[in-house]
Amino acid sequence: MKTHLIAASLIALAALGGCASTGAATNVSPEQLAAYQQAQTDVERLTAEANQNVLLAAWTGPHGGVPPWDHAQAAAFPATFDLGIRLQAAEIAAIANNPEAPTFANTIEAMQRAGDHLGRAGTLFSVLSGNVANPEVQQVQAEWFPRLTRASNEITFNRALFQRIDTLFQNRANLGLTAEQLRLLERTHAQFVRAGAALTPEQQTRLGAINTELSGRFTEFNRRLLADEDTAIFINTQRDLAGLPPSIRDALRAEAVRRGRPNAWAVANTRSSVDPFLTFSENRRLREQVWTAFKNRGDNGDANDTNAIITEILALRAERAQILGFPTHAHLRMDDTMARDPARAQELMERVWRPAVARVHQEVADMQAIADRQRARITIEPWDYLFYAEQVRRDRYNLDQNEVREYFELNNMINGMFFMAGELYGLTFREITGTVPVFQEDVRVFEVSDRDGSYQGLFYFDAFARPGKRSGAWASGYQGHNTYTGRVITPITSNNNNFVQAPNGQPTLISLDDAQTLFHEFGHALHSLLSEVNYPGLAGTPRDYVEYPSQVHEHWVLSRPILDRFARHYRTGEPMPQALVDRINNAATFNQGYETVEYLSSALVDMALHNRADAVTDPDAFERDTLAALNMPREMVMRHRLPQFGHLFSSDAYSAGYYSYLWSEVMDADTWEMFESTGNVFDPTAAAGMRNIILAPGNSTDRAEAYRQFRGRDPDVNALLRVRGFPIGEDGAD
Repeated sequence: MKTHLIAASLIALAALGGCASTGAATNVSPEQLAAYQQAQTDVERLTAEANQNVLLAAWTGPHGGVPPWDHAQAAAFPATFDLGIRLQAAEIAAIANNPEAPTFANTIEAMQRAGDHLGRAGTLFSVLSGNVANPEVQQVQAEWFPRLTRASNEITFNRALFQRIDTLFQNRANLGLTAEQLRLLERTHAQFVRAGAALTPEQQTRLGAINTELSGRFTEFNRRLLADEDTAIFINTQRDLAGLPPSIRDALRAEAVRRGRPNAWAVANTRSSVDPFLTFSENRRLREQVWTAFKNRGDNGDANDTNAIITEILALRAERAQILGFPTHAHLRMDDTMARDPARAQELMERVWRPAVARVHQEVADMQAIADRQRARITIEPWDYLFYAEQVRRDRYNLDQNEVREYFELNNMINGMFFMAGELYGLTFREITGTVPVFQEDVRVFEVSDRDGSYQGLFYFDAFARPGKRSGAWASGYQGHNTYTGRVITPITSNNNNFVQAPNGQPTLISLDDAQTLFHEFGHALHSLLSEVNYPGLAGTPRDYVEYPSQVHEHWVLSRPILDRFARHYRTGEPMPQALVDRINNAATFNQGYETVEYLSSALVDMALHNRADAVTDPDAFERDTLAALNMPREMVMRHRLPQFGHLFSSDAYSAGYYSYLWSEVMDADTWEMFESTGNVFDPTAAAGMRNIILAPGNSTDRAEAYRQFRGRDPDVNALLRVRGFPIGEDGAD
């Protein structure tokens, strides 16, 4: 169901022949017939008008059509959205009031086509709002996202439309559908019911208001968080740079230049800038200052404070779940996941939490010992963790991240991820930057070809941090694969990162963690590029599955073929020596307590926040109390504190779903063990299974069954514990 209009791009207009009918139409009223005829007239007229609007029209140009970024200015979107909403409403009215009896073709397939024009405009604007959110973009977002939500509600709550879907669903055994068509029908029906299509009119009115209110609050949360992240801490004296390697000093200088302070150094308030500083800076006072600014985003009691917005979001979510018949928001969000129930996700998280906390206590003791040996006269605090962890790494494993960073030059690693895609799946990436429009001048574009040379899709790559770009790293789908109209639509996808760009003419060096993030997001892109889904409604996989293909591709960063070919020293060009590779592998489970607890505390707080009937009214107090009950180590905080937890409060997407990274990691660890067991990390049989069973089908088949087909069994949670170096026992700990 295409009711979320700021989403992945959709499909070209065309019609297919019908499948078996549910029977002849009866009792068609004059009013229905008149509404249908008017809708048909409106569709024809508005389609002609929309096709003259470059932001709504089917994409043209090379490669089957490309996004018209050269026309995507904020000022053009209000009129575009208005026209797109009116056209979509007419398309839905034509389906709902069709006097013919419902068939799969005239209802379900027709719904797949409805909203194409608006979907294209929504895709363009969603990319702008995430990557170049200037005040003009933010103004359009604040005004139009609630209107787009109302348009979505009107589709969900169209009783005539749902009646047609429900009639087909009840008679589905007699329609002669293919397995894929049957799954699309069943999922469409379930999605409508879950969204409130079967509620009373009064309930739908309130639910629609809730959805619209939430849309506005998500937008405001994003705006405030982005404002806090667009700040920086300036360093004015060179002595305060002690401990920072030259590459990081150069990046901080470049950031200060971009901010109009050419004689200073700037630590931007984003993770890609903060984490390296906390790891290497010898200035403890500055570490605390940088850490505090970063962890207090959205929680400063000023105009950008997000706590009040969070409480409003939580109250609206709790009310919505109750209206829809679910005990909590967590039950609502997990109804269409692999875990299905909050208790199953909680069980997995608790199994990993206990050994992870035990490991943190060991790590802190090791760090404190080094601090004491150095006569630092301190007790380890959260802003010390990364710095002293690096001391332990050097002391125990003779491994310096600065040394490792010198082998991870960004362009080399980009070539490495392309090599991985070629070895695993036969894909080839050819840069065509400059031949198609882009939304930002430093975005690179690649044409993707399959093993036989046939065209597979386009890949857009946006590497660097900039003002107005949200923090973190993500993948965006511009256009998904489909064939149901009789024409093959090929994928267009993108990766977006926030690497700190080196000054002009100097190489951008990234950490091992950055390199793994690069490959992670590329895994999402490969999932899109390798799709063979016929219907767009079956493209999106469950939230706790979608991270699996991305996470498993991280493992190839440290595989010997990638290291030998692409991890070359940025000055000498020499490949990473085996001795350094051995030290990296020996330290592979180092600091896993920190990494696991930092992530898992966020996931546990997320679940506790949403797995309750009554809404939390004091997010800060709830966060503190929940972490205390979990025995959260005092030397750490959550990876994402609630006031800046965009996964939860910039949309519904990961709410009650942050656990999904761990759920997916069980499958990813189990899969990597399979590849390793073959003795060839590019084993062709395993790679073919990944492509044909895990990636290509999307959600056209049940994903749990797909994993069993791929692996021959359910995933083994012990594989995750082994990857993280935790003891394996009955409850995850010895």
